[in-house]
Amino acid sequence: MSSQKSELPIHTKHTPADDQHRKVSLNLDPYAPAEVYYGDSHSPRKVGGKGRTYSAIEPKGTVAAFKVPGRRTSHDAQGNAPRRFLCDVDETLKTLLMREDTDHNIQITIDDHGPKTIQLGTAASGGYRHFDVRGTYMLSNLLQELTLAKWYGRKQIVLDESRLNENPVNRFARLIKDQFWPNLTRRIDGGNIAAVATDPKDWSKDPHPRMYIPRGAPEQFQYYTRIARQHPEMRLEVNYLSEDPSNEEYVRDLNEAPGLLAVAMERIADTPEGEPDFKGLPFVVPGGRFNELYGWDSYMETLGLLVNDREDLCESMVKHFCFCIRHYGKILNANRTYYLCRSQPPFLTDMALRVYDRIKHKPHALQFLKDAILAAIKDYYGTWMSAPRYDPVSGLSRYVPGGLGVPPETESTHFIHVLKPYADKHGITHDEFVHAYNYGHVVEPELDEYFLHDRAVRESGHDTSYRLERVAAHLATIDLNSLLYKIECDIARTIRAFFNDKLDIPAEWQSPGQKNVEVSSTWDRRAKKRRLIMDKLMWNEEKGMYFDYNTVKKEQTGYESATTFWAMWAGVATPQQAQAMVQKALPRFEVHGGLVSGTEESRGPVGLSRPNRQWDYPFGWAPQQILAWTGFMRYGYDEEAQRLAYRWLFMCTKAFVDFNGVVVEKYNVTQQISPHKVTAEYGNQGSDFKGVATEGFGWVNASYVYGLQIVTAHMKRALGAVTPWDTFQRMVQGDPLAAQEAFEPPMHVHVAAHVQEAAKLKHDEIFHDARAHAHEHDGNGHEHNGHPVPGDLHELHGHEALQHSNESTKGHQATYGDSEHEHHASLAPGESYIHPGQAEYSKA
Repeated sequence: MSSQKSELPIHTKHTPADDQHRKVSLNLDPYAPAEVYYGDSHSPRKVGGKGRTYSAIEPKGTVAAFKVPGRRTSHDAQGNAPRRFLCDVDETLKTLLMREDTDHNIQITIDDHGPKTIQLGTAASGGYRHFDVRGTYMLSNLLQELTLAKWYGRKQIVLDESRLNENPVNRFARLIKDQFWPNLTRRIDGGNIAAVATDPKDWSKDPHPRMYIPRGAPEQFQYYTRIARQHPEMRLEVNYLSEDPSNEEYVRDLNEAPGLLAVAMERIADTPEGEPDFKGLPFVVPGGRFNELYGWDSYMETLGLLVNDREDLCESMVKHFCFCIRHYGKILNANRTYYLCRSQPPFLTDMALRVYDRIKHKPHALQFLKDAILAAIKDYYGTWMSAPRYDPVSGLSRYVPGGLGVPPETESTHFIHVLKPYADKHGITHDEFVHAYNYGHVVEPELDEYFLHDRAVRESGHDTSYRLERVAAHLATIDLNSLLYKIECDIARTIRAFFNDKLDIPAEWQSPGQKNVEVSSTWDRRAKKRRLIMDKLMWNEEKGMYFDYNTVKKEQTGYESATTFWAMWAGVATPQQAQAMVQKALPRFEVHGGLVSGTEESRGPVGLSRPNRQWDYPFGWAPQQILAWTGFMRYGYDEEAQRLAYRWLFMCTKAFVDFNGVVVEKYNVTQQISPHKVTAEYGNQGSDFKGVATEGFGWVNASYVYGLQIVTAHMKRALGAVTPWDTFQRMVQGDPLAAQEAFEPPMHVHVAAHVQEAAKLKHDEIFHDARAHAHEHDGNGHEHNGHPVPGDLHELHGHEALQHSNESTKGHQATYGDSEHEHHASLAPGESYIHPGQAEYSKA
C-alpha cells in the first residue's frame, strides 16, 4: 500500500497566518468578531500593554486608568465619544438573568416579564456613573455579549454600547459572516476523526468511530490506517468499501457497523517519518449538531458564502461533491454509509458556475470547472436518467432511491406505529420483526411500498409533506425536473463556451453506455425535450402553475406547492407562463413571512390523527424563498422578488430581535409574533441554546445575506427599524397614519393614561394636517389615490415612520448601513445569470 502514489496536489502546511489569524488592534473595532473582541484583544501576553479588560488596563486592580470627571454632570449628558460600559462579567450576568430571565431558559425575550432595564457603570467614570440599558433587544444583546466574554475566560470587560444598540439587520448580517459561518465549518481528517466519525445514530452493540474508504482512494486508506495505529485510544476502525458501494444488500449489511464516508482531502507536506500526509477540505454543515457534508444544504449555503466572500469554502464543497460522484456514484444525502443509496436535489452545475465566476482569475479555475461538469454529467446519467429514477414512459425523472428494509438512520421506535401491526401479525417483538423484515425472512409487500415512498420523500429533501406521503416514488416532481432542465442547459452552454463545443470524457468519469465525447447540441435537445414534456404533463393553464405528475396514475396531483416557482428559477417557464404564475399562483402562497410551502387547501385538515407535516402549510423554508426570488428576477418581476424578500427578512429579523438572536431551520410564516416556535415533527433546529446563538442555521443564514442583496437601501433601513411590509408599503405610498397605526405599546408594560391621550392627540394632529395638505393640492378637495398626500410624508421612514413594531427601546441609536454587496451569480458566457438589480429572461 505504501507504494501507492497520491494523485492529490501537495500543499505546504498552514501557519497561523494562513488561517486568517488577525493581529491585535489597540484601537479595537466595536463590531469586531467575538474571538477578536474578547479573545485576541485580551490575550494574557498583552496584559502589560493596552488591553480592554479592567484588570489588563490596570494590573493592580485599581480604577486609576479611568479618568473620573471633575464634577458630576447630568445623568443624560453625553459627549461625542462613544459610550462604553465597565462590566464584571459574572456579577452582571447573574444580576441580568435574575431580573430579566423570568422563564429561566437563559434567554431574554418578549416572553419574559422582567423590568426590561438594568444599570451599567460607564467606563469613562470608572464605573461611578451609571446608564440605563433598556428593552428586550438591548438586554438580550447584553446577555449574548456577556456569555461570549465568559466563554473566552474574561472576568471584567469594557463593553461598547454600540454592540448593544446595533442596527439589528447589521448585527444579524455581521454575526452570520463573523460567527455563524466559522462555527458551522467542519473538516474531516486525523485531527478530529474521533469526534466527527462518532455517529449518534449508530444503534449497533459496540458503537465506535468507523471510517470507510472508497477503493479509488488508497492514499486515504493508508492515511487513516496510520492515524488509527498512532492513536489506539480512538478505537478508529478503517475499512475499504466494496467495489459497488451502492449495492442494496451490501448497504443493508453495513447498517450493522455504520460509519463515516471519506470525502476530498488535500496533500500537505510529508510527516517527519516521510509518510504522505493530508488535510481535509473544509465544508459547511446545516446546523451545529451535524458533522457530515449534506447535499442541497451545501448549495443554499454557497449562495450566502459567496455574498460573504468565502469562495474558498464553496470551492471545497464543489470538490467534495465531485469526489462523491466519482467514488460513490452520486451526491449523497450525507457522507454516512446508510446514505449510499440516496441522493438529494441536484444543484451541482449552478453551484460550480457561481464559484467559477469568483475564481476564474486563478490558474486552476478552468480545470475546476471541467471536473465539476464531468461529475455533473456522470451524476446525470448514472443517477437521474437511469432506472429506477428515470421513467421511460413519461420521459421525466423521479426521486426513487434504493434501499432495503427500515431506514436505519431513524431511531428504532420512529416507525413503531407502522410496524407494530405486522410484528403482532407474526407474533414476534418489534426488534425481531425489524431484523426479519430487513433480511427478507418475512415478506410484506404493503410495507415495501410504504418504505419505497418514505425513502423517496427523504431523497427529495422535503421530508415530510402530505404532498409526497405514500406516493413520492411515483411522482415526477416539478422541482426535480426543473433542476434537470437547468443542468441540461448549464452543461450545453458550458461545453459551448469553455470547451470549444467538445468535451472529452475520461474513463473514470464515464457511465455505462456513455459516449466518450459530449457536444452542446445533445444537451440543448435534451433541455428542449424536457421543457415540452413538462409543458404537456405538468403545466396547468387554469391554475397558472406547475404540478407534480403521477407516472403511475398518469395525471397531475393537483397539490399546490411552492416548488412550482422552481420552474421560473430554472428558466423552464415561458414569459406568458411566468406572468400567469405571478398573477394566479403567487397570491395563493404569499403570506406574512414570505412564501408558504404549500396551500392550506391542499394540505387538508390536521389534528391528532393527522398531524401537521413540516414541509406543508403554515411553514416556510429558506430554499423556497431563495429560488423564488431568483426566479422572479429572472423574468423581470423585481418588485415581487423584493416584496417577498422583504417579508422573509422582516420575519427573521423580528424573531432575531424579540427572541435573543434566534435563527432557526424553518418558520411558521403565517405567525407574526413568534414564527420560530415550530413543534411539527422534528421540532426546530437552532432554538435550543443558552445565552447566545452561535451558529444560526445554514440555509437561513444564506437566505438572509442573499436577500439583503435583493432589497433596496430604503428597505434595509425599514428592516433595521423592524417595520412590517404592509406598514412600509403604506408609508412609501404616502399614508401618514401608517406609522401611528403600526405602533404597539411594549408588551407587559403599563402605559399611563396621559401617555395614551398624548398619542391620540398626536394621531389626530397628523391626520388633520394631512387632510388640510391634501386639500391644498387638489382644488376639488379630493384625496389622491384614496390617501392624503402630504409631501414630507412620502419620505417618512427614518424617524417617526419606522418605529419598532413591538417594543420601543430607549437609547436604541441604530445606524443604518446602505452599503451594497456585489452579488456574483454567473453561469457561462451566453447566459446572463440573474443577480440583484438585474433581470433577464433567457431560454435554451
